[in-house]
Amino acid sequence: MMALNKILHVEDEPDIQEVAKLALESVGGFTVEACSSGQEALDKVADFAPDIILLDVMMPDMDGPATLQELRKIQELADTPIIFMTAKAQTHEIEKFKELGAIDVITKPFDPMTLADQIRDIWEKHHGR
Repeated sequence: MMALNKILHVEDEPDIQEVAKLALESVGGFTVEACSSGQEALDKVADFAPDIILLDVMMPDMDGPATLQELRKIQELADTPIIFMTAKAQTHEIEKFKELGAIDVITKPFDPMTLADQIRDIWEKHHGR
């Protein structure tokens, strides 16, 4: 199984972005590239080559689902797992996000102390362990 080291986090709220980055780097030991928009993610993603992408659903201009569709057009990222992060996570919505191609959904507000473990668990489940 590939190691999970690099996370691309796409989130338009600076404070949430900051907390997640801190949680994933300090608590989780990950390398995190934070992006404030779908477009910024598309600009940075190829160079950063993330193992997994955390994608906020509600963003101005290009929302999470639209960003996901654009990311999937980049050949190197066709198989990169994507997790949506959203405050709206009712069962039918989570199903819809999975149909769009996300491997899972993390609800906001998330717990900074357990976020890294949550992502690791999703990663391991996705890779069938």
